[in-house]
Amino acid sequence: MHLNEAVLCATAPSGSGSGPGTLALNDIQTGTTLASWKQTSAATHCTATVQSRNGQGGFMLAAQQDKSIMNVYNFQKDQLALKIVLPERLSAIAVDPKGKYCAGATAQGRIFLWEIASGVMFNSWDAHYRQINVLRFTQDGAALLAGSEDSGVSVWSTPRLVDETLQNELPTPYCSFTDHTLPVTDIVCGVGPFPSCRIITASVDHTVKLWDPASKTLLTTFYFPQPITCISWDPTERLFFAASADGSIHQVNLFRQREDKYSRAAMEAVGGAGVSDVIRINDIDPKDAKKRLISIGEPVTAMTISLSGSMLLAGTTSGLIHIYDIASHQQLRTLSSHKGMAITHLSTMLRPPDLIGHVSLTLSAGAAGDTRENIPVRPVAPFQRIRDAKAREAHEVSLMLPQHSTPPGTFFSYSREELIKDHAFFVQPSAAGPEAAGVSLQTRVSELEGEVSRLREQLNKAKGINDVMWESVVQRIVAEGKEKGQEKGRENGVAGDQDADAQTESGRRRKRNRT
Repeated sequence: MHLNEAVLCATAPSGSGSGPGTLALNDIQTGTTLASWKQTSAATHCTATVQSRNGQGGFMLAAQQDKSIMNVYNFQKDQLALKIVLPERLSAIAVDPKGKYCAGATAQGRIFLWEIASGVMFNSWDAHYRQINVLRFTQDGAALLAGSEDSGVSVWSTPRLVDETLQNELPTPYCSFTDHTLPVTDIVCGVGPFPSCRIITASVDHTVKLWDPASKTLLTTFYFPQPITCISWDPTERLFFAASADGSIHQVNLFRQREDKYSRAAMEAVGGAGVSDVIRINDIDPKDAKKRLISIGEPVTAMTISLSGSMLLAGTTSGLIHIYDIASHQQLRTLSSHKGMAITHLSTMLRPPDLIGHVSLTLSAGAAGDTRENIPVRPVAPFQRIRDAKAREAHEVSLMLPQHSTPPGTFFSYSREELIKDHAFFVQPSAAGPEAAGVSLQTRVSELEGEVSRLREQLNKAKGINDVMWESVVQRIVAEGKEKGQEKGRENGVAGDQDADAQTESGRRRKRNRT
C-alpha cells in the first residue's frame, strides 16, 4: 500500500476580477490535480477540512467571502453537497481535529460555535471589539483561539463553551494575550495537550510572539523587517517560517548551537526570557539571516509544511504554489494550475481513500468503486441561525463506530498452526520444540512429586507431635483427678473418727448421771 501525500488549496478571485474560485487537491510530488470542486470563493482563514479516517469520509467547509453562505463538499463527489445559510457573513472559520465542532467569526467580533453533526448552535458571544481575522483550535480541541483586528488574542476553553450549566452565563476567556500593537494576522498552535502546548501569533506590527498558555505569559518576541501575513510551524517545533507581503519568507530557528565550558558543541533554546526578550531577525547575523531568507517576489498569502517536515509550500496572490526543500531552500517545483487566482488556503494530507475517480487505499478485495461507495460520509447538518435550548436538549447525533473486525485474508493470512507456534514461542521462549517441551513438562512433574513427598513428611511429624501432646495432657489430667479423690477420702475418714469418739463420751456421761 502506497500512501501518497496531497496538498489541498483554496483559491479566490484576485483583484483583477477573475472568475469564481475553486477547491483543488494536487499530488505534492508531481503537481497533478487529483480532484477539484468549483462554485466557491473562500477568503483567507475561511476554509476548513476534516480528513477521511476511521471508516468515515471527510468533508470540506468553505465560508463565502461575499455572502453569508457556507459550502460543504466531500471527497466522494465533485459537486456541492450542502449549502448552509449562516446568521452573518463569516470572516474566519475553524473545525476541531475530531470534526465535531465548527467555530465561525464575524467582522463585528462575534463567535458562533456549532455542532457539525446536528447543526445545533452551542454558543454565540462577542469575543472582540473589531473583526476577527483568524480562528484556531488546539491540536486536542480543548481550546479555541481567536486573533482580531483589535490586536488581541483570546483563548477560550471548549468544554466551558459547550457546558450545559453555563449556557445562561456570558463566556469568559481562559486568558487574553494583548502584547501585539496592530491587527493579528495568523495563529499556529504547537503540539501537545492544552495548556501544555506553545502558541505563536503573527501581527502587522512586524512581530511574531511565542506564548505559554500554561503560565499565560509571553516567552519571546521576534521582530521582522516587514509586517507578517502568515506563519507555519515545523511539526517538531525546531523552527518556523514567517512570510510577508513583499514576498520574503524568513526561517527562524528556535534552537542554536553553542559551546559549553568544556568547548563541546551543545544545543540551547532561543529566547524564553519573557516580555523583555526581543530577537531582531536581521540584527543577529546579517549573513546568516540572508541564508535563511527565501525571496519569492510576490505577496505570500498561505503557507504550510509537508507531513514529512521536509518541504515548505507557499501560495501567492497570483495563484502559484512554490515548493521548497527546507534543508537547502532549493525550489523543487511550482504548481501553476491556479494561475490568475489568489491562494487563500494550503494544507497537506494523505490522499483520501474515498477520493472521487481514484483507486481506494483500503486494500479491499472488492472493486475500488464499490469500496468508495461503502464508506459513509460524516454527517453535516444545516447550522442553526439562533440559539435554541429546546433543540439542543432534544437533538440526537448519529455516530458510526469504526470497524474493528476485518474479513479473513484481507490484509494477511494467519493460520492456526502459526498462531500456536507463536504463542508457544512467547509463552515458553526457552523451549526449542516439542521434545524440549516434553522434557520441561516431565521435570515439572518430578518437582511437584518431590514437593508432595516433603509435605507428607511434614504432615506426619505434625501428627506425631500432636499425639505426644495429647497423651501428656490426658495423663496429667488423670493424675490430678486421682490425687483429688485421695485427699477427699482422707478428710472423710478423720471426720468419722471424731463423731465416734463424741458419741462414746456422751454415753459415759449419761451413765454417770443415772448413778
